[in-house]
Amino acid sequence: MTEPASEQTRVLTFPQVVPAAPADEGTVSMIEVLQEQLRLAREGKLRSVAVVSVSADGGSIGTQWSCTHGDISSLIGKLTVLAHDMMAARK
Repeated sequence: MTEPASEQTRVLTFPQVVPAAPADEGTVSMIEVLQEQLRLAREGKLRSVAVVSVSADGGSIGTQWSCTHGDISSLIGKLTVLAHDMMAARK
């Protein structure tokens, strides 16, 4: 089945490109940390990674991890120590 001639010559215009918003210092720091971890993972230098994410308003905290079975308790322990150190630094 062929399309009518009017359908074959129709040109669609795309919306204008949205300009990139300038990244602030915090965003740049997060991206640099993630890029470094990706580089280490690609080089085979990592076997486990844990990430703690906090929403911009501070109302939501999430954790994600990728690890071997034996590493999970170690990662939880290290995240607990990190959380205590961060809370102590706030005082």
